[in-house]
Amino acid sequence: MKKSNKHTSGSFFGTLLCKVFVLIMALITIFPFVYMILASLMTFQEATSIPPTLIPAEPQFSNYSEALKQAPFARYFLNTIIVAGCSTCGTMFTCILSAFALVKLQFKGKNALLMCMAALLMVPYEVTVFTNYQTIAQLGWLNSYQALIVPSLASIFYTFYLKEYLTSVPISYYKAAKVDGCSDWEFITRIMISLCKPALFTMTILSFISGWNSFLWPILVTNDTNMRLLSNGLTSFATESGTNVQLQMAASAISIIPILIIYLVFRKQIIRGVVKSGVKG
Repeated sequence: MKKSNKHTSGSFFGTLLCKVFVLIMALITIFPFVYMILASLMTFQEATSIPPTLIPAEPQFSNYSEALKQAPFARYFLNTIIVAGCSTCGTMFTCILSAFALVKLQFKGKNALLMCMAALLMVPYEVTVFTNYQTIAQLGWLNSYQALIVPSLASIFYTFYLKEYLTSVPISYYKAAKVDGCSDWEFITRIMISLCKPALFTMTILSFISGWNSFLWPILVTNDTNMRLLSNGLTSFATESGTNVQLQMAASAISIIPILIIYLVFRKQIIRGVVKSGVKG
């Protein structure tokens, strides 16, 4: 009986410790975002005070309109939506086709191709970025949407992500479709996409967020204000606005609000897609 009580007590304190740890980590993670929102509503004196002010005495919602006046954020938003949207559509298209080929089709060199693709995942992005830049420059695509979109129309990571999900789909579905006279394209559009909706939804959201937050590549291939994306525009605004910390915080809040809304609306679908991608039938 004593051993049972000790075990129960140890389990209780272990669970409590885990919950406290998760709570502390959550607070550490959330605090910068919460403070950013609060600082965006402060006056200049409050935002730069030492020790820092945590809650504004009177919310200054005019900071948002002032930030929008000082930089063409509407143009930045438009560019970011176009680039992130086109990149996401292209990534989904290429990944669906490549994942289907890797899982359902048999061809020579398939294993070697998989090994090469897996090896490329280990190569840091910074190693290839300058080669891509040189290619874009030789094509004369600098300061254009092509330069921002074309290099991100395919993703090995998402191809493998979808491939792992497709392995849980019985091969008998594909064989039965072929017996019924269904072409590969018809199988993809009418059957496979329906079966992979959770994974595709997660890929779409994550790919769009990645494109929305893209920073290094856009700053390399564009130097025209009209071609800046939101992340690059924020960097320029932070430099141009000088010590107006409250305006910088307001601009940062404006940039992340759409992504937060997307995540909050579709968080269940995202989590479901991530969980199911690790389950094999």
